[in-house]
Amino acid sequence: MEWIWLCLMIALVVLELATTQIICVWFALGAMVTSILTAIFGDMGYGIVWQIVTFVIVSVALLLATRPLVKRLLNKRTENQKTNLELYIDKEAIVTEDISNIKGEGAVKINGIVWSAKSKDGKDISSGEIVIFKEIIGNKAIVERKGE
Repeated sequence: MEWIWLCLMIALVVLELATTQIICVWFALGAMVTSILTAIFGDMGYGIVWQIVTFVIVSVALLLATRPLVKRLLNKRTENQKTNLELYIDKEAIVTEDISNIKGEGAVKINGIVWSAKSKDGKDISSGEIVIFKEIIGNKAIVERKGE
C-alpha cells in the first residue's frame, strides 16, 4: 500500500511543477509521510482508514502552518520589483518634438522609445533639451527640465 502513496506523492509533485500556485506540495508531503508510516506500521493494523486520516491531518497541518510564511516570502520577492514603465522614472530623456501643454504636443525619447510628453510645470520645452522622466499618466510621459 505504501507504493500507492509514493505514486500519489510523485503525481502531486508533477502537478505542483506544472502549476504556478503552491498548493500540491503540502499534499505531496502528506502522501510521503503516510507512505513511510504505512511501510513501518502496515503489518500492525495500520489500515486504509488510518492512512487516509494521517494523509489528511499531515497535509492540512503543513498547509496551515507554512502557507502564510511561503506566501509572505513569495510576495516579498516580487513587491519591490519595478515594472518596465517604472524603470523610466527619474531617468534622462531627450525632447524629440517641442513640448507644449497648451497645444497638447510634444514627445521625448528614452531608451530608444518615443513617448508623447507633457511638461510637469506646464512650461514649453524645446526639441533637443534633456529632461527628466518624472511619471506616466495614461500614455503620456510627464517630464521636467533637467536641474529643476
